[in-house]
Amino acid sequence: MRRAVCPGSFDPITNGHLDIIERASKLYDEVYVAVLINPNKRGLFSVEERIEMIEETCAAYGNVKAESHQGLLVDFCLERDIPAIVRGLRAVSDFDFELQMAQMNRGLTGVDTLFMPTSPTYSFLSSTLVKEVAGYGRDVSHLIPPTVHRRLVDRIAERAAAQ
Repeated sequence: MRRAVCPGSFDPITNGHLDIIERASKLYDEVYVAVLINPNKRGLFSVEERIEMIEETCAAYGNVKAESHQGLLVDFCLERDIPAIVRGLRAVSDFDFELQMAQMNRGLTGVDTLFMPTSPTYSFLSSTLVKEVAGYGRDVSHLIPPTVHRRLVDRIAERAAAQ
């Protein structure tokens, strides 16, 4: 069984994330989407909500599982016998950091990293940018799945009402 993991915060999942996950799902028998927990960051969505959105948007692929993890990604890989990490690269600037991480992960545990260039359509896209633009009331529906868009709009409205 060929397994890989696509890690990230996915706060929220974007069409760029889905592009990489879908392509990975065609290369591997099982793809884990690891929602990495960073205790120093407060997300717009809870980890549980992010996992729900990933499960909803990836259900059609049939071989994608979403789980959370706090700690080193390579420990997640070792616990599940996952030999490969799939990372999307948006620009050359991503490569420098990602290469360092890939070399560290390989040196620690032998887990390899596969770099996939993102589709040019999504080369500028990040969850942070989507949240910021949506927070100013602009339409981001073309950048995220419809179910995620509804949740994002609702969450921004909830936060605005609470202020």
